[in-house]
Amino acid sequence: MSRTLPPLNALRAFEAAGRHQSFSGAAEELHVSHSAISRHVRGLEDRLGVQLFREASRGVALTQAGARYLAQVTPALDVIAEATEAFHDTPRGRLVVNSEPTFAIKFLIPRLAEFEAAHPEVELRLEASQELADLARYEADLAIRSIASGKPEQASELISNAPMRVYGAPSLVGKGLDAPEQVLQFRRYQDRHGNPWGQWAAQAGLDPALFPAPDWRMRSMLSLDAALAGHGVILCTGEVTADACARGHLVQCLPYAVHSGSYHLVFGEGARRRAPARAFRDWLIDITAPYRVDEYQPNG
Repeated sequence: MSRTLPPLNALRAFEAAGRHQSFSGAAEELHVSHSAISRHVRGLEDRLGVQLFREASRGVALTQAGARYLAQVTPALDVIAEATEAFHDTPRGRLVVNSEPTFAIKFLIPRLAEFEAAHPEVELRLEASQELADLARYEADLAIRSIASGKPEQASELISNAPMRVYGAPSLVGKGLDAPEQVLQFRRYQDRHGNPWGQWAAQAGLDPALFPAPDWRMRSMLSLDAALAGHGVILCTGEVTADACARGHLVQCLPYAVHSGSYHLVFGEGARRRAPARAFRDWLIDITAPYRVDEYQPNG
């Protein structure tokens, strides 16, 4: 059967430029020059007889025809990549993971050497941002996010629903923190939105009205660093405090705990079909197993 196919290099250039909405981004991904991407795209437009991109304030934007074409070309290239990866014993290729900064810095980065040692052929690019990457535009293959309740609208998998507990620096805890009401003696930090301190107080048998939302608010990573420096206590989950506790820089202060939110691994379109993404998912699910609970016990 004879097929009408454009050159593969032109398709790869178009598809990468379409995902990034940028010729420069495509050039960086494919390790070629900006002019090479532009030449391939213009040649493809001439061959198809349509305009695929238009100029935009930042980079380029797909035309309607370009968006329709990208929606079909990307899955086709994914299928080809998946069929090719099947011939390799180990996953290989680039993988972009977008994560919230606290989880990335406090949990992922200290453990990345394990993943890299197990999968040396995977070029892992870890990005940290407060905003969820636009997976529909292929800004990342996978994303890690926390949500207050439920689960993300996109395809996802639970990473952690560990409860929040009170942690503090040993020097601070040594000043006296044996009963829950003594928490009021210290500046209170938290790594989630809302007022989990009120929920924690109820679990500890105290009046939640005594624990209004702290006036001193910081991004979660700064809050954790402030607690590490001994400026106050923090209500936080175990996965982001695990390393600090293991090194003796933080200690769990009291047994009371409250469940507030969860972390999820969010999948981009076609990510599950790619061997590098599956390898990262399996590794992440394995190392976060201690932080998933089937039935939450408030003070367990």
